[in-house]
Amino acid sequence: MDRLLANGTVNAAQAGEGPPLVLLHSLLSDRASFDAIVPELSKAFRVIVPELPGFGRSRAVDGGLAAVADRMAEALQEAADGVAPIVLGNGYGGFVALQMAIRHPAIASRLILADCGAAFSEPGREAFRAMAAVSKEKGVAAITDVAMRRLFAPEFQAQHPELMRDRREAFLRTDPDVFRAACEALAGLDLRPQLQGVKLPVLVLVGEHDEATPPPMSHELTAGLPDARLKIIPGCAHVPQLQAPEVFLDTIGDFLPAVSSTPA
Repeated sequence: MDRLLANGTVNAAQAGEGPPLVLLHSLLSDRASFDAIVPELSKAFRVIVPELPGFGRSRAVDGGLAAVADRMAEALQEAADGVAPIVLGNGYGGFVALQMAIRHPAIASRLILADCGAAFSEPGREAFRAMAAVSKEKGVAAITDVAMRRLFAPEFQAQHPELMRDRREAFLRTDPDVFRAACEALAGLDLRPQLQGVKLPVLVLVGEHDEATPPPMSHELTAGLPDARLKIIPGCAHVPQLQAPEVFLDTIGDFLPAVSSTPA
């Protein structure tokens, strides 16, 4: 079931009943990247899966990542009926979640930050600048192969042609202006000085083979947060919830007591 939030500017799907759990998707994907885990999570939670600003039916917003975070904070407060939800962000969605927690400290009860960080290395920043430049000159189709390599290892792509076809089609639906703005925001991002202000519990996850946001970024993020722990997901890249959904659910299980608990 879809629902429009934040004065009709943010579209979100909802499934299940229970405490609110919000899932924020990556830049190179869409909300369907959570389809493999929503059925299990919705057994214990009211799972809310928004389309980030500029994706799907959600309106774009000017003002960089801070403006995106503000828009999503407004949407989450409405979607969760004033209850502070658990927020899980993957990739770009993780950066949005972190920025949101910095700017709106009461917006979430805890965070799961999967395959993101607080700042990119210079080579990482240059990769975003290059993707923005090529997409401006030739369109997003010209960087589809690059985008898919950032999401999945070549071996995984070869073994899952149908999934890759679906992910390519999803990426090609990305608004070029929204994509470039996000690339530019990430290229200039440095949230490290503000991490100490994030007092809520955080689980930091990263795929062992993530090339888009490599494990050192997650180590740095974990070290900078007051209450964080790190888990590395073996054999996975940038979207572990798609690549190995059961492993992903097991990894977050003890951070979500309602999911991991079993009857006595």
